[in-house]
Amino acid sequence: MILRMQAANTRLDTSLHLETPEGTAVELHPAGIVTRAVAFLVDELIRWGVVAVTSIVAGVAGNFGMGLFLVVLFLTYWLYGVAFEVLNNGVTPGKRSQGLRVVHDNGTPIRLPASMVRNLVLAVDLLPMAYAGAIVSMLVTARFQRLGDLAAGTLVVHDVPELSVDGAAPQDMVSRAAPFPLKAEETAAFVGFLERSSTLTDARAGELAAILAPALGCAEAEARGQVERIGLGLKGE
Repeated sequence: MILRMQAANTRLDTSLHLETPEGTAVELHPAGIVTRAVAFLVDELIRWGVVAVTSIVAGVAGNFGMGLFLVVLFLTYWLYGVAFEVLNNGVTPGKRSQGLRVVHDNGTPIRLPASMVRNLVLAVDLLPMAYAGAIVSMLVTARFQRLGDLAAGTLVVHDVPELSVDGAAPQDMVSRAAPFPLKAEETAAFVGFLERSSTLTDARAGELAAILAPALGCAEAEARGQVERIGLGLKGE
């Protein structure tokens, strides 16, 4: 996908304004090094806690306990980030505490291949010591990307609360079924709009949803809410 990035209005404005060939506007706000460091520390404390509890159990379980400890240690440090990023829409407990999320550098939700790459390269970010590689990389890149982000094509951004057209959160909306049969790609389009509408300007989200107003049998002003409610229904929420 070809993207066009617009320059920031001032040096202090680090927001990214992306526009896809289809005209979908996406605004991202990359997280700075301090916020990311705090989120990382929270995740590290959770990892250490899991490892500490496992070591206590392993200490009284003999050879089996040592094997269990090694397995848990591997899973905790290599799959912790991948599991949360892929299954929880880019949000680990540490990132949630700081209101952060991992996304692809085009604003789309992170997928398994990119998550695996950025977490594997975390070992390189550690070098030469105390994550110096990650710190230097974030300081010299405009988007505050560590080496893993550069390799995977990802960004850590400030999360934007999802709001519907009338200001209600999606979880407070009542889902509805589509008024006509949907093909697989149409189902994906409804769910995709629901997940990404909060990253669009209100005007652009309303404009895109209004295209479906005749098919949905509603006014153009009501189309966004209808599309989001159908998306909720398709997600089973």
